[in-house]
Amino acid sequence: MNPNHHNTRRRTWKQLNEIERYKIETLLKAGHGTGYISKFLSRDRRTIQREIKRGSVIQRRENPYVSRDPLVPEYLDEAVYLADAGQRVSEERASNKGRGLKIGHDHELARYLEHKIGEEKYSPDAALAAIESSGKVFAVRLCTKTVYNMIARGDFLNLTNACLPEKGRRKSRKHRKVRKVALNNLKGRSIEERPAAVDAREELGHWEMDLVVGSGRASLLVMTERVSRNELLIKLPDKRQESVVQALDRLERRTGKRFPELFKSLTMDNGSEFLDCKGMEASCLRPGTQRTICYYAHPYSAWERGSNENANKLIRRFIPKGTDIGKLSNQAIKRIEHWMNNYPRRLLGYRTAKQAYQAA
Repeated sequence: MNPNHHNTRRRTWKQLNEIERYKIETLLKAGHGTGYISKFLSRDRRTIQREIKRGSVIQRRENPYVSRDPLVPEYLDEAVYLADAGQRVSEERASNKGRGLKIGHDHELARYLEHKIGEEKYSPDAALAAIESSGKVFAVRLCTKTVYNMIARGDFLNLTNACLPEKGRRKSRKHRKVRKVALNNLKGRSIEERPAAVDAREELGHWEMDLVVGSGRASLLVMTERVSRNELLIKLPDKRQESVVQALDRLERRTGKRFPELFKSLTMDNGSEFLDCKGMEASCLRPGTQRTICYYAHPYSAWERGSNENANKLIRRFIPKGTDIGKLSNQAIKRIEHWMNNYPRRLLGYRTAKQAYQAA
């Protein structure tokens, strides 16, 4: 950021420095009043008066009027301004006040961040990206780390670490030896057979698929496009294989002949709900033809479907574990899908998944 491109206002005031305090002391000893000193230093007269009051100390001197009268004191106390005393008071007060908030008095920015992070469930990074993408202009500019620090310190009125999706919740994993073959899925096509172009995310139309379950029988089929991270959420009545196949059949009827182009492959885990590989691959519109290709990740290898797992974490912001998904309306699920597809992501250059999908 160069001097001609900044967002700070010109400073309209500054505190007295040590040199000015010595000038005040010298001018007072010379017999000048506060009016003359204020003009000499180009300061407000009230500023000089307050400084003299803060830096004045009591000094004791002998009474020049010596008397045998016991009521006449031998010493007199008088207030004298000393530059050293004024500087010491200034430094003590500066050390006690602490650092100022970077957000300053920008209450509009504070309310915006509280709304985005607390109510719309954005991360601090995504909330700041939304400011840039929407073209909003605030008096103060903050970085992601600063917002996290402010939340941790309690600088916001309605934001705490509890509003952040992962703050203090991530647990250490226990690594285990991974089997190369799922014993319950010996006929499935392994992810090792998937083309290199799919692994490199070079081509649109390859999806990862998983189920999000709750306390009831109903579940949520989550489909994540690997290049754009575009999401599809489909409510299922249960976890049966037939329900998954029926959901794909409905999706094919809705997209028609474009289904093989839009859904070139599906990558999933070895859960029992996904074991009907032939049913998922068979077209319901053109019997005897294949509409897509299914690949299965290795057992206990969730990182092979990393985009899908990250999508599940976003869903859990709205559907915590233990929620009965059957009680959620299709409209509520579509709102979650819309939120996910319009959420700015650093991975995509702070574009949304919808923008990335349309641009690909």
